[in-house]
Amino acid sequence: MAKVPRSFRLLEELEKGEKGLGDGSCSYGLKDSDDLDMEQWNGTILGPPHSAYENRIFSLSIYCHNKYPDLPPIVKFDSRINLPCVDSVGVVDLTRVRSLSQWRREYTLENVLVELRREMASPSNRKTPQPPEGSEFPRINMFQVAEQRGI
Repeated sequence: MAKVPRSFRLLEELEKGEKGLGDGSCSYGLKDSDDLDMEQWNGTILGPPHSAYENRIFSLSIYCHNKYPDLPPIVKFDSRINLPCVDSVGVVDLTRVRSLSQWRREYTLENVLVELRREMASPSNRKTPQPPEGSEFPRINMFQVAEQRGI
């Protein structure tokens, strides 16, 4: 099977994100429509019902480096959240998300957001006390995070 080039893959993901396909609990799109490299993305997750996250909207930053989709994107919660896979500055460790721990090229930004929401709704996390609504993690340079990870 032929390997779809990164730019074509990201265009497909952008189109899907802009159409709002899925159940509406997660959304994503480019931060800047002039970003021709399609590196900087925004994401949103609606807190799952019957959980400590319910009735909250969580904002995320997603960095699709030049090795995406062969390697996972860098994902960071901008909204403060208590979740075991999220570090002290909001960066998500996807290896701690069971369904994404073995990254595959077929996974998409939508998969990442849906699986993070599923983590929020899991029995072990759904009652975890959360920071006050509206609090945010500090802004960080996603390029530096990629460099620290050797990407």
